[in-house]
Amino acid sequence: MKMTRLGASGPDISQFGIGAMSFAGIYGEATVEESHAVLNACRTAGVSHIDTANVYGNGRSEEIIGKWFASNPSARSEMVLATKAGITTDPERRFNNDMEHLEAELDASLRRLGVDHVDLFYVHRYDRTYSPEELAGNLKRLIKSGKTRAVGLSEIAPATLRRASKECLIAAVQSEYSLSTRAPELGLVQTCAELGTTLVAFSPIGRALLTNNPFTYERSQSMPFTKNNPRFMEPNYSANIAAATQFRALAADMGHPAASIAIAWVIARGKQVLPIPGTKNTAHLSELIRGTEIDLSAEDLARIENVLPVGWAHGDRYNAAQWEGPERYC
Repeated sequence: MKMTRLGASGPDISQFGIGAMSFAGIYGEATVEESHAVLNACRTAGVSHIDTANVYGNGRSEEIIGKWFASNPSARSEMVLATKAGITTDPERRFNNDMEHLEAELDASLRRLGVDHVDLFYVHRYDRTYSPEELAGNLKRLIKSGKTRAVGLSEIAPATLRRASKECLIAAVQSEYSLSTRAPELGLVQTCAELGTTLVAFSPIGRALLTNNPFTYERSQSMPFTKNNPRFMEPNYSANIAAATQFRALAADMGHPAASIAIAWVIARGKQVLPIPGTKNTAHLSELIRGTEIDLSAEDLARIENVLPVGWAHGDRYNAAQWEGPERYC
């Protein structure tokens, strides 16, 4: 398992983590047993990072992880555990970065996880009520409380990261990053490298588009997120499937599943880039972890770029409602 460091001065961590949103049934129902099987397989493979959030299934993902820790008490010391807060159900204030709110939500997360601290706590969405400096100052107080070892931000602009970092060490920034979503290359990848911040890449396999088994149109229309997502609506869906077919053929020619090559590509972007794919299936997990074992050559990267050049994806990564919260910066 390839290793990296969490932030500029954090612990060593596998350069691959498991994103636990799938445990909450976001992409179809997941049982506790399936989720625990994935966590067991991750542990066996040397994966040492688990990423979750309080909103994943209204705490269900955290509860499932908490039950796993309860059944495997020695696993806690082996894992770098991350969760997030800041998204609310209040239609009047969708994002809340008040210190009192964040700490109360973190306390609730700790109870569900069955732990006394997490290793990384993110602000899930930046609330512009606060300046980046003010928010970072509040996050510094959470570190001092001992309830988290480090803090991070999610879906922010490079400029916000720079400003926040002047007040508090930001260990990680989470952003969608894959062969189908390359906006982070326009400043975020570079800023993270400069500041020693880990770029945690969610959806690194393009919400299954970059796998051998992409969602069928019918399945994509049965799930709340993809149903109204531009990339999974016609005619974009068919165009994206056709484009990614070339990538699947290339991966097969290279002797690997498409998902493995997609993960290897993300890891190749730099030591500071850490993909966190999600799955509830151990066979799929094996394909994902296989990507950590592949070292792509310059020729390999050029071949991948040839079949999936920058901007190949049809449709925006979010619709208007899904764009509420994330910072656009390019």
